[in-house]
Amino acid sequence: MQLDLGVLRLFAAGLAIGIGALGPGLGLGLLVAAALNAIGRNPEAAGAIQINMFIGIAFTEAVAIYALVVALILIFVAK
Repeated sequence: MQLDLGVLRLFAAGLAIGIGALGPGLGLGLLVAAALNAIGRNPEAAGAIQINMFIGIAFTEAVAIYALVVALILIFVAK
């Protein structure tokens, strides 16, 4: 059985986005859980905690977007 180059590119793209989205998904869950725990313990600090949480969410999502870009490059640009 011989694998075609196109099949390998699609497999690599699937691995790139699959593994690349795993870390940010776990990170977002931990980040939001910790923020909600902190707000529950100290409701007066909710504003500062939410601001930092949203900044962290933005950086975490950026990693997932990078993984998506790598997957798209593997599909459409790699030869």
